[in-house]
Amino acid sequence: MKILLVKLSSLGDILHNLPVVWDIRRTYPDAQIDWVIEEAYSQLLEPLKTTESFKGIDRIISFSTRRWKKELKQGYFSKVFREFSELKKQLQITSYDIIADTQGLLKSALIAKLAKKSVQGQIVGIGNRTEGSGYEPVARWLYDQSTQVPLRYHAVDRSRAVITEALKMPLPDRDTHPPRFYPEDYLPSLKNQPNPLGLEQDQYVLCFHATARLAKSWPMEDWVQLAKEIHQQGLVAVFPWGNLTEKKISEQIVASLSDQSIVPRAFSIQEALILIAQARATVGVDTGLTHLSAILNQPTIEIYVDSPVWKTEGYWNSQIYNMGDLGRAPEFTEVIAQLEQLLVPPIG
Repeated sequence: MKILLVKLSSLGDILHNLPVVWDIRRTYPDAQIDWVIEEAYSQLLEPLKTTESFKGIDRIISFSTRRWKKELKQGYFSKVFREFSELKKQLQITSYDIIADTQGLLKSALIAKLAKKSVQGQIVGIGNRTEGSGYEPVARWLYDQSTQVPLRYHAVDRSRAVITEALKMPLPDRDTHPPRFYPEDYLPSLKNQPNPLGLEQDQYVLCFHATARLAKSWPMEDWVQLAKEIHQQGLVAVFPWGNLTEKKISEQIVASLSDQSIVPRAFSIQEALILIAQARATVGVDTGLTHLSAILNQPTIEIYVDSPVWKTEGYWNSQIYNMGDLGRAPEFTEVIAQLEQLLVPPIG
């Protein structure tokens, strides 16, 4: 069995697609599993690459439409054409039995269409729009088989449904087969690496206030109050950012606080993995970096303001607390009360 997974972006979507690798391996332990992804997120897949002692992803095929768009505007047509030709070549090396597009966009469906199918091979994908998720119905025209999913379906479950139907496997039960993301030894390995910001392990809390959609933001004054509580616990509050606008907000929050709050430098996805693994806890809005903490099974509070909690809640671990919901932001007193419980040292 040769399988190509097509999940291109973004950070949270990639993370919520990781469990399908484990689902496939459970039934087809010797399958070849390749994954095509935007290069900006390929680091997320490195821990799942197949080694002598671990079977995961056999081949990561990366490219960058975002970079290509910039380079085309700058006139680098031949460079983009060469890289596109190389992408097509990589997608044609293997004859795939299943090409699974769990993104549901025209772009991802076109990438799936570029891949080479075996004689009986099929392109499979999502057959309908679900609430709160990006979906382009035209993508369905490029599939050989599409999977209908419930309108309200968790992002993890949606990907698992597409894969299991394509491979004629039973849909995993949440209780008996909860989603797995990374190998068991991955989190300890992250904890053993040098801290990218020189912070002391378990002595800081990451506060992910930034989000691509402003409606999902939690009020700045609430972040200030939260940081004060973090300080009272003897911990450092860290306010990361992803662009200059977000950096300015981080600086405004920290400006009214003590030296126990910091605005860090920019860091990579790999550095984010280490920082999250070594933090005492993570508090963040519905965004990829918060989901990264959740899938690492770290102490996490996910704050939902303008998105449905059922869509991406971290339901697989007792150290994850999902607060708020679509149109109902949690009060800062609720979040602080939950954080206090989360920071209580475990007995023994």
